[in-house]
Amino acid sequence: MPFLKRTVPLAICFLFGIVFLIQYFVPHQVSQQMLTTVNDWMLVISGFAMFLGIGSLFLQHADRIRRQVPGWGYSAVMFAGFLVMVVTGVLARGKTSSIETGQQTAFGWTYLVLFVPLSGTMFALLGFFIASAAFRAFRVRGLDSFLLLAAAFILMFGRVPLGEHLWSALAGAVPGLPQIGEISEWIMSNLNLAAKRGIMLGVALGVIATSLKMIFGIERSYLGEGGGKG
Repeated sequence: MPFLKRTVPLAICFLFGIVFLIQYFVPHQVSQQMLTTVNDWMLVISGFAMFLGIGSLFLQHADRIRRQVPGWGYSAVMFAGFLVMVVTGVLARGKTSSIETGQQTAFGWTYLVLFVPLSGTMFALLGFFIASAAFRAFRVRGLDSFLLLAAAFILMFGRVPLGEHLWSALAGAVPGLPQIGEISEWIMSNLNLAAKRGIMLGVALGVIATSLKMIFGIERSYLGEGGGKG
């Protein structure tokens, strides 16, 4: 029904959006208690949303295994890993070590021996992608890219002991030359902080604009395929 799929969610979003927008300007105990209560509701709802997310994940990977699309073996590994972690976690009651004996449980072993190294591997791979993106961004094509390259070089040079040692030798030969650590700290505390604040202000304005669009029903993408049509 269009009323239940579109009108009711829009009304709930408008009501709660307006109420909690006003709540920030009402420093009263009732207002604070209402915020605490709704935050507790959000924890309960997020718990149910987790089950919906797990079900959606299972259906997606089960469909990949059923159709045997390229890479469907990774979906089977996902099911096996999820089953192992859930079973060991339930048997160990979520504890990585036994309180009585102090020995590591099966859940703790799978977490430390399997999950932690895999997480480290994933972040290590992300490091290569970041380095590749930085290499493309630091190509000198103009004054802006040159300044970016120079600042990045100074920061990286000042964060490693070898760079500090070489710069100290250069500072000894050139009187009055500041230490590389002082230059790096000045860049982070002034230039980088100013740019960071500008980005945060832009993000804040974007969040405010998007929130107002959702509250007043202009942005309806959260309603799904059917409910988002005006």
